[in-house]
Amino acid sequence: MHKQSTNTIMMVRPVRFDFNEQTAITNAFQNVDAMGNSEETQQKALAEFESMVTLLKQNGVNVWVVDDTPTPHTPDSIFPNNWISFHQDGQVILYPMCAENRRLERRTDILEGLKKNFTVSAVTDLSYFEQENIFLEGTGSLILDRPNMIAYACYSPRTHESVLEVFAQKTGYKVVGFTARDASGMLIYHTNVMMCVGDKFAVICLESLQDKAEQEMMLNQLRSTSKEVIDISFDQMNQFAGNMLQVYNDKGDTLLVMSDRAYRSLTASQIQRLEKYATLVHPVLTVIEDNGGGSARCMMAEVFLPTIN
Repeated sequence: MHKQSTNTIMMVRPVRFDFNEQTAITNAFQNVDAMGNSEETQQKALAEFESMVTLLKQNGVNVWVVDDTPTPHTPDSIFPNNWISFHQDGQVILYPMCAENRRLERRTDILEGLKKNFTVSAVTDLSYFEQENIFLEGTGSLILDRPNMIAYACYSPRTHESVLEVFAQKTGYKVVGFTARDASGMLIYHTNVMMCVGDKFAVICLESLQDKAEQEMMLNQLRSTSKEVIDISFDQMNQFAGNMLQVYNDKGDTLLVMSDRAYRSLTASQIQRLEKYATLVHPVLTVIEDNGGGSARCMMAEVFLPTIN
């Protein structure tokens, strides 16, 4: 049986974090007004990163921190979940990335480092799709219901149907694809900003599914896997309330990680419903969110690989 969550996550410590103009074309969550002095942005983002790592460790999560390298310049390296995913059967998947400077984040040395502690049975490299100009950006594009082997994905310039088909063939996941748009009608760039799936709950921005039939299909699909559906608004989604990740700690307790901005956007009722299933952990990530257009979930690559005893 596949587990939905892990107690081990990989995070990449930034060295030159900055507003990425290449990704801003498709990412409406980046705030152009946040652009400032690059060095100052890096220092503030690094402080937020370290605070999040400390908070996760204090809560009993096993955090494996990898240092980014100064060259080549990878302004979004802080979001490793887009280029790599780790699976319980020992499979590692590498993904095709839309922005050219994000392709530089794929590092073989990280994989080699992993092999010292974890069993890697196969590496499935889908990055060749970049030559065809079609993409699938890891667990940004894919929301995995691992026990039920379902991959939810909203189509966008970064999430292409052809790559989804190959992902399904290579992993055995059933893909549930749909179209999600923000309040201005723009396709939502990553599925993980509008939904999150835990063991017993799902958070989703239902109003982003403008097609009522698709909305109904998604509700039925989530309920058929015994999930309590917690609906969030466009405004809450824009505060990164969809960008959450369920993990567990060394005692086996379930945690739900989100940013403080996301937490503060939730209603008392939503918080109460989520707290039935998990302890909510919410670091402040304002600089990272404004410049990177991603939040807490994007910063964590879950490690499900079997450990070497």
